[in-house]
Amino acid sequence: MREQRLAEAGDVAVAEDPEAAAEEPLSDAVALDVLSREEPDERLRCRHPDSAHAATLRSANSVAQLVVHSHDPEADGCVLRVTPESAGWTYVGFAVYRDGSVAQRLDDRETCVVVLSGRANLAAGGREWREVGGRDSAFDGGPPTALYVPPGVEWSAEGDDFAVCTAPAATGAELRLLEPSGARYEERGTGAEARFIYHVLMEDQPAESLLVTEVHSPAAHWSSYPPHKHDVDDPPRETLLEETYYHRLRPGDGFAFQRVYTDDRELDESIAVGDGDVVLVPRGYHPVAAGARHESYYLNVMAGPVRAWHVTTDPAFVTG
Repeated sequence: MREQRLAEAGDVAVAEDPEAAAEEPLSDAVALDVLSREEPDERLRCRHPDSAHAATLRSANSVAQLVVHSHDPEADGCVLRVTPESAGWTYVGFAVYRDGSVAQRLDDRETCVVVLSGRANLAAGGREWREVGGRDSAFDGGPPTALYVPPGVEWSAEGDDFAVCTAPAATGAELRLLEPSGARYEERGTGAEARFIYHVLMEDQPAESLLVTEVHSPAAHWSSYPPHKHDVDDPPRETLLEETYYHRLRPGDGFAFQRVYTDDRELDESIAVGDGDVVLVPRGYHPVAAGARHESYYLNVMAGPVRAWHVTTDPAFVTG
């Protein structure tokens, strides 16, 4: 478990230059997290203004929690849940169910149910689709099966392993099953940046605000690279999109890294993500690095005021 105490003035952060640390004690009391060995990936870092010091310190309300871990199944099989309220944002909702069953009607949100692996029975608007899906895992069997549900329509899902993605909508689009054959395939990047993508519900598929895609990367490869961001509402140059990254790894005992950072480094977090973690990207650049011996998969869910994916690349990585 994690303990917390107040670090008084005179407490010194870890520094490259011990003498410099002694000369510049911390002037304000801050919350000091003492982490158990089981929680290394929950460390949050704050930078000293001159970047000479770094430590596992966080001042009250200064750093958002960017990673949500899977947990033991709830009664309905839910193992992970992100709501706009829990994330502190406006648009994206996300949940994962394993051996689960859920029924909902959302009057002001549209929904995309993605069958991650195994089989599922789906129903909505008086229609049923039984035993859909069939992938052995998120890494095998091609693109997923998904169900799009507009707002105001009751739907249900029962299955081995599925995700529920939601975003605000007034009218939405047509209720329909998104067959694997309709997912657009893309290969992106070369060398250590090569990965392949199945676009489940992007701009080529009708919806009101949801964007959903999944990315597969070999071990030791980078993705969401070169680093890009979409946190400014200035289309067509850039669109403002909240985003979740739901990570899976193969084998499942490894880790990947994801960095979330802004140009001014007001937000700058490097996160060790495990199998089943979700990373929240409220703003900033957000590249991912797969472990040297672990394949990386993630399901992206995005939404914002304009349903379009327009990004800005970190200027430090622009070539040509």
